[in-house]
Amino acid sequence: MARATLTAVVTQDSSEDLCRTHYARVLRLCRLLLADPHEAEETAEEVFLKLVHAHQAQTPIRSWAAWLTRVAVNACRDRRRSAWWKWGRVPPAQFQAEALLDKALTPEEAAIDREAHERLWRAVRALATRQCEVFALHLEGWSHAEAATLLGITTGSVKRHLFHAVRHLRKALGEHP
Repeated sequence: MARATLTAVVTQDSSEDLCRTHYARVLRLCRLLLADPHEAEETAEEVFLKLVHAHQAQTPIRSWAAWLTRVAVNACRDRRRSAWWKWGRVPPAQFQAEALLDKALTPEEAAIDREAHERLWRAVRALATRQCEVFALHLEGWSHAEAATLLGITTGSVKRHLFHAVRHLRKALGEHP
């Protein structure tokens, strides 16, 4: 379903505002967890369809940001666990960093920046699933306690997974731990 269709489905102002406010963040989170931009977009749209249904059902939600994050992480897990994901998909050849590059760079600087982005992306893709989830939530600004609640694990586990993720990324990028 295209995003334009998703917007047409939203009929209530407050659910429309929630979609507008959180769509970019949820899409970025799905992109980080799934690595495939098309899969991430489809998963993000599924998350927002769940938001519309929950909003129309007047489900009491204390924090839509936390609810959306948890639903997005779970939707990405479900997508990765499916038999189609494991056997039928062709992994993307490389990370498309062009959208992240500063447009004011010279061609030489852009090439160096693109190479650095690709190295970082490969290192993130090599993280264990739970480490990637914890690292993504850390990048989103969630505290250790909030990430633990969102992932259904202890705060100590969040800290341990984040420590190992950062250590792996530093090692992969050639930095000293």
